[in-house]
Amino acid sequence: MDHNGLKVTKIHLPETKASREGEDVYYAEQHNLTDLKAALLNHFAINNPPPGEPLFAWWYAKGLRPLTRSKFLKRITTAAQEAGSPELKGHGIRIGGTLLYLLHGVPFDIIKTMGRWSSESFTLYLRQHAMIMAPYLQDSPILEPFTRYTMPPVH
Repeated sequence: MDHNGLKVTKIHLPETKASREGEDVYYAEQHNLTDLKAALLNHFAINNPPPGEPLFAWWYAKGLRPLTRSKFLKRITTAAQEAGSPELKGHGIRIGGTLLYLLHGVPFDIIKTMGRWSSESFTLYLRQHAMIMAPYLQDSPILEPFTRYTMPPVH
């Protein structure tokens, strides 16, 4: 807990796409469907991953296999189709999370840190989202003080 009594949990990922040595990621408990703690506890209760094995894996004829990005996206596509939702792509999931935080007023620099973005490239994706742009395009600057704080500098 920090000095304000806010709890943040750290998880060490032993290896990531960007780092063979792994890295630490942090999360805070949420009071909605995006709560990572509840999702992990549910995963442990339902799937009971064996100690020493990948946290996310699937069973096939010869045993346990680590969950890959392609298998994950295939399952997400199937779930979206079954729910009658549009198909999600890998970057769409990440950008969707970024969009959620922006709509909750989290500044760009904090989102960049949270998402472990190494460049400003994510802003290119966000320019395509009407929900982000709409408040800034109005004839009365309703978010002007907010804009100065949250938007990255224009070069």
